[in-house]
Amino acid sequence: MSTHFDMPGNLKALVDQLLATIKQSLGDKVALLEKDSNIGEALPKVLLASQFVSDSCLRYPELLAELIVSGDLGSPQRREDYPGALRQDPPHSETELMRQLRLFRRREMLRIAWRDLAGWSDLDETLADLSLLADACISHALDFLYQQACEKKGTPITSKGLGFNLVVIGMGKLGAYELNFSSDIDLIFAFAEDGVLQDKAGTTYGEFFGRLCRSLLRVLSEITVDGFVFRTDIRLRPFGDSGPMIMSFDGMESYYQTQAREWERYAMVKARQVAGDFASGEPLMALLGHFVYRRYLDYCAFEELRLLKLQINQELKRKDRVDNIKLGSGGIREIEFIGQVFQLIRGGKDKQLQIRPIQKVLTILAAEKLLPPDDAKQLYESYRFLRKLENHIQQYQDKQTHLLPTNTLEQQILAYSMSFEDWDSFKISLEQIRSQVHKLFEQVFSVSKHDDVDVNAQIIWYAKAEPYELGDVLKDYGFTEPGTILDSLRAFKNCSAVRRLTAKGAGVLDRLMPQLIMSLSTIDKPDDTLKRMLGLFEAILGRNVYLALLEENPHALQQLLRLVSASRWICEHIAHTPALFDELLDTRTLYEPLSSHELDKELEALLLQIDRKDEEQLMFALRQFKQRNMLKVAAADIMSVIPVMVVSDYLSYIAECLIRQVLLQAWQLLTEKHGYPEGKNDENIGFAIIGFGKLGGLELGYGSDLDLVFLYDSADGLAMTNGVRPIACSQFYGRLAQKIQHIFETNMLSGRLYEVDLRLRPNGESGQLISHINWYEDYLRKQAWTWEHQALVRARFITGDSQLAKHFQAIRQRILCLSRDTGQLKADVRNMREKMRATLINKNKAKFDLKQGKGGIADIEFIVQFGILDQAAKNIALTDYTDNVRLLAGLHKHGFMDAGTAEVLTLAYCTYRDFSHKLALDGEANLADNTAFENLREQVVTAWHFYME
Repeated sequence: MSTHFDMPGNLKALVDQLLATIKQSLGDKVALLEKDSNIGEALPKVLLASQFVSDSCLRYPELLAELIVSGDLGSPQRREDYPGALRQDPPHSETELMRQLRLFRRREMLRIAWRDLAGWSDLDETLADLSLLADACISHALDFLYQQACEKKGTPITSKGLGFNLVVIGMGKLGAYELNFSSDIDLIFAFAEDGVLQDKAGTTYGEFFGRLCRSLLRVLSEITVDGFVFRTDIRLRPFGDSGPMIMSFDGMESYYQTQAREWERYAMVKARQVAGDFASGEPLMALLGHFVYRRYLDYCAFEELRLLKLQINQELKRKDRVDNIKLGSGGIREIEFIGQVFQLIRGGKDKQLQIRPIQKVLTILAAEKLLPPDDAKQLYESYRFLRKLENHIQQYQDKQTHLLPTNTLEQQILAYSMSFEDWDSFKISLEQIRSQVHKLFEQVFSVSKHDDVDVNAQIIWYAKAEPYELGDVLKDYGFTEPGTILDSLRAFKNCSAVRRLTAKGAGVLDRLMPQLIMSLSTIDKPDDTLKRMLGLFEAILGRNVYLALLEENPHALQQLLRLVSASRWICEHIAHTPALFDELLDTRTLYEPLSSHELDKELEALLLQIDRKDEEQLMFALRQFKQRNMLKVAAADIMSVIPVMVVSDYLSYIAECLIRQVLLQAWQLLTEKHGYPEGKNDENIGFAIIGFGKLGGLELGYGSDLDLVFLYDSADGLAMTNGVRPIACSQFYGRLAQKIQHIFETNMLSGRLYEVDLRLRPNGESGQLISHINWYEDYLRKQAWTWEHQALVRARFITGDSQLAKHFQAIRQRILCLSRDTGQLKADVRNMREKMRATLINKNKAKFDLKQGKGGIADIEFIVQFGILDQAAKNIALTDYTDNVRLLAGLHKHGFMDAGTAEVLTLAYCTYRDFSHKLALDGEANLADNTAFENLREQVVTAWHFYME
């Protein structure tokens, strides 16, 4: 689209006439037009594109001259001066007030139209100017009328003895700072509390404020010789036209909690207090915010929003909607509807969506990938085009219309004002924009999405046939045990959770279940999957929102079925934490576990919303974070998006991220209470957390606990912390360790964060919870058992003081590199392995214990640990890694193990772990059939005999 075209000849002739008339009306002030070249260049286009501007210049020639002389015509910040400009000339009567506001409105609207049509302002400036003009006029009028009313009747007083005014709430585009040029303004009025004035008539506050509202509406909207200020609509108030003009806060609260309809939430998304008593209005706006935004993902809103969409679609069939750029197909309303659907559903959980301007909403939807970025960008740009067009249509005659002109001359003028060469090129571009918008509007959700549900699936759910006939239908859907399935469905329909459903909840379930039955025909193990789903539904039926999510999102239902079919663990995981349903919506993120850096960023952002002193909320947020991210790993694992090594990496990253934040939160809580240990600060904390076992080796599984050791470094003796409640530094670090353990292991409704095993600390369960770093090495050299040195092979610094990290790494290296007698070492390692096998192995001889069985995981680990302890003194590089795969590679590289053996042990180790992950996801014990992996097991046993006997 070009930004400049020469004015067509017929329009130029019209402009010449307008210019001559305007210049004549300006008289000796005409020189002002020639003094500034920008004004002179803009004047023809502005006069042509707006009869409102040309009529205003003819009727009030001094307005244009005054705008030029004052500099306001060229100022992009004039809106900041609105309130002060109105106060400069205080009115003495209501009549004077009405004239003042109308003349002020005309002056500013002339300025706004000029700047917009001349291209001096962008859309954001124009909308802000219009919205704040309305704010200023409402406030100025209310302040005057309130003062008059108080002088006549007395001042309403709160129960605390303070005078108060009413609260004016702006709705729609006014509330969002998006007012268009000739828009009416939607207002709702409220007042803080009931009472009675001390006048002779005993006027109630309701009567006082009701009269004040009527006066305000008259001042703003009554048409006089000077026009009007703003057309005012109050039909969005509680009970609509049949309701009182104004209500108390108590009345408002009662209405919105008990009687408000779903569409009123949609209307309230943009609500903003625009005038009146802002101090008393704050709690009211908070109340309305709770009405609009649920604390959870609110997919129940879809049903009501669908009804709104159906109404919109019905309206589109009307002939007068074809050329309506607001209400027609692909119009402004459809873009706003798309944004507000996401706000209503997700805004309670994602507080950044609790905003009013649609352009900002679209930007967030793109950034959060709730809409494809290209789609969000297209909606954003379309919105700006349509809003500019809307203003140009209305600026022509200052009429509240959204219809494209039918008159040929007006069409030509509008196309020129929008920088198009002619009407045809303008219409082609407009129709392309509207077509794209409407396509996206339809994609948000489909009105007819239930039409494709198979009637047979409905027959099964409602049991509208004989059992044998239902059984045949179930077989057609792929079920192998139809009798058992019918029994399960019957038991589910009769369970107490289903019987307790509300009518609305039962309706959602009745629409969902046939979809579920039909979808199972494409899923492996439909019988088992359906039984798992019935158990899952029974656990969450008290929360209609989750059923609504699945009923409204067939794609999400399909994702859930695939995961539940593959994993009992995921099914139980979601049943325990239904909030995880949200993760099913977007497969772009569902199958993309976060990197360590991304996890840190996400958790930091999550915890910023939590009051650190509220430990319960903190622990809940940490658990929710873990569950959400473990679901992503499990989903990617089940769908074979990531290999076993990466599964363990991601599970380890999640644990490390949580350990880092738990330490940080515990540290901050304790330092706020007791101050810092001597010589320490937030960078140099003198504390470290060491991970052993699977955590240390980056080999965590889905149900792994955390093997941890806490080390500290502080001044000896009687050194104290420096806070208002000082304690001994050693006591401080002991409490820090206890706080960390408490945060991890407290059993909440959402479970434990992790089981923490601290038995690898010096002296095991009988030892201190924390160990001083200077003593730790001495213990390892003089008192530790061989198995404790074995454990050190997979020990790794996780988080804490960077100096302590270096100190620990040096200690680990020195201990692992100690010179050892190979025979004695081999005997110690072998004896420990036999003790473990005798104590821990599963006794079922028909099963192979993947960890403790002969040729299993533990045998491989013990071979590796023996090799490292035996060879590290000769090859220090063997201490670089803590995971078994790279340790095996190192043992081969440095000559301890031949390539074939290293390859076999690595293959066996990864194969066992992969199978273990799958067993865990299906809720099974870590056992395989005794005939499984025979070849690999034999090769591991051979290696054991070679290296360990």
